[in-house]
Amino acid sequence: LSWSKSLLLGAFPPVRLINDSEGHPSSSHQTLKGTSKWATSLESLLEDPEGVKRFREFLKKEFSEENVLFWLACEEFKKTQGKKQMQEKAKEIYMTFLSSKASSQVNVEGQSRLSETILETPHPLMFQKLQDQIFNLMKYDSYSRFLKSDIFLNHKKSEEQEENSPEAQTAAKRASRIYNT
Repeated sequence: LSWSKSLLLGAFPPVRLINDSEGHPSSSHQTLKGTSKWATSLESLLEDPEGVKRFREFLKKEFSEENVLFWLACEEFKKTQGKKQMQEKAKEIYMTFLSSKASSQVNVEGQSRLSETILETPHPLMFQKLQDQIFNLMKYDSYSRFLKSDIFLNHKKSEEQEENSPEAQTAAKRASRIYNT
């Protein structure tokens, strides 16, 4: 699988965005799971593979899935080692999302100034300003609509039904007995 096909198929691991001084994920919401965690912030949503999957599903319906795909590609790009691999991935990001002929073009300011010549000397943060624009676009536009969407609300409802099922309550009681004895 090529790198971009892996991205499109959702084959990348979750991304940790915010770390404390010791490098551990920093969040006051670490005990929250699923939709409860997703609702705290876009960052929390993007840390959860299931959240990314549901958000992509929503963005696909809004014809803007390329935004989260670009953001994910940039996150993966930052981890790339070696000049040759960086050049290949930078070119792939450029051709997929930024070029005037891009198959999944994102709408960002400054993309016209980003020419193919920059691809010759790539560095991990070369797409950072454009990635930040897309993140803010998602955060202040798509994310709030996602939290009101049927995709989110139905997933939340099914989570709540699972939590309230007799099997889940029995398991919780068993766990409670084990830890409280």
